[in-house]
Amino acid sequence: MPKILVIDDQPAVCVALTTLFELHGHEVRVAATPDEAMAAVLGDELGAVVQDMNFRQSATSGEEGMELLRRIKAVDPELPVVAMTAFTSIAGAVELIKAGASDYVPKPWDDQKLVATVGNLARLRALEQENARLLAQRGRARHRLAERHDLAGLVYASDAMHEVVSLAVKVAPADVPVLITGPNGTGKELLASIVQANSRRRDRPFVKVNAGALPDELVEAELFGAEPGAFTGATRLRAGRFEEADGGTLFLDEIGTLSLNGQKKLLRVLQTGEYQRLGSSVTRKADVRVLSATNRDLPRAIAEGSFREDLYFRLNVIELTIPALRDRPEDIAPIASHLLDRLAARAAGGERVTLGPRARHALAEHDWPGNVRELENRLTRAALVRKGETIEPHDLGLDAAARVSHAPIATGAAPAAHAAHAASSAPSAPSAERLEIERALVEARGVVAKAAASLGLSRQGLYRRMDRLGIHIERKLK
Repeated sequence: MPKILVIDDQPAVCVALTTLFELHGHEVRVAATPDEAMAAVLGDELGAVVQDMNFRQSATSGEEGMELLRRIKAVDPELPVVAMTAFTSIAGAVELIKAGASDYVPKPWDDQKLVATVGNLARLRALEQENARLLAQRGRARHRLAERHDLAGLVYASDAMHEVVSLAVKVAPADVPVLITGPNGTGKELLASIVQANSRRRDRPFVKVNAGALPDELVEAELFGAEPGAFTGATRLRAGRFEEADGGTLFLDEIGTLSLNGQKKLLRVLQTGEYQRLGSSVTRKADVRVLSATNRDLPRAIAEGSFREDLYFRLNVIELTIPALRDRPEDIAPIASHLLDRLAARAAGGERVTLGPRARHALAEHDWPGNVRELENRLTRAALVRKGETIEPHDLGLDAAARVSHAPIATGAAPAAHAAHAASSAPSAPSAERLEIERALVEARGVVAKAAASLGLSRQGLYRRMDRLGIHIERKLK
């Protein structure tokens, strides 16, 4: 049980309080003067203090106790102090609380209430100290990890992300395929960079391919290359991505949207390490480590027949799953601070804007369907539209985000402009991914190319996602 410090110049009071607290399992230390009290505060691990406000028989003003309270708070601001005296007014009690007292108890005291008050304060302090210890321990663990490994600028504070990053750097040297899963905008490409940067191939090529943007008819040429004349428009030799990444790492993003034909061709090179350029009969070898990423539920896609099970097991020797931002709220504030620093560095005057208290609360309360990408977009917007020196909730547009719906929106001001709306044909509630895409379509006023750019996708890649999620663009003339 936490130790209680009793400060009173009357021996009988000290004996009574010591007996009371010891009967309830507390260890008690006693001090008769302010100097003895400060020695105890500086030298002991205390859970709470119960202090008298007067230390001389003739004193009734409470000034001595107020001065002691200030001295205690100066050296340990978080130490709970319960003030106790028979000589004070309501105004005096208010002053005590303002000076930092946790509570005020009149003499004679109620044993049950006093024990409950002091015990609760002591237990709360113990919890806060344990939380602080754990936070410091986690901070040291993150610092050690960052010292030993290249984390590619990743910012996080949560245990959930620390586990993911720790596993990423642990498996990085093992030259095996890694599948990175998680919702859109969580930083899957950045995590792939961490794996590559800590691998034996760190100084070799790191080639990134958006598999979701590859048209089916160009998958083979894009991945394996093409000879001149292999297809219409192929006037020169084209090296494929496997050839470019030879000896290094190939990152296949959006792997879950690759067509079945593309999956078949990819599986062969993963199984044998061999491929042929389109239009060539020469077999080539590829020494490539493959990292892949998807926001799609691949086991479900396998069950639906849209993803090959044998390819899944080839890609998924190690799986790293990044949690959604809403599931690691501890990361919101440090990421926001980092993004604002980056925005300031890019700004012409280098001015750094700050988040107001209400904006910080709004960030903590938001569900973040777009994850870190959405956070960055909103902070960028807020930095541009703010009126004052600090960002407020309305600058972030969070109220508007909560009202995104399927209502028609104008795509232009001309008489022949269209109205567009995104509507899901699925009977179930929209997923986070669907909400993100619908929001992008609304903000882009129905222009798919613009929405795709805001999501970091190609137009074809966005159309594929829309088709998979049952999102359709309905256009009507005014």
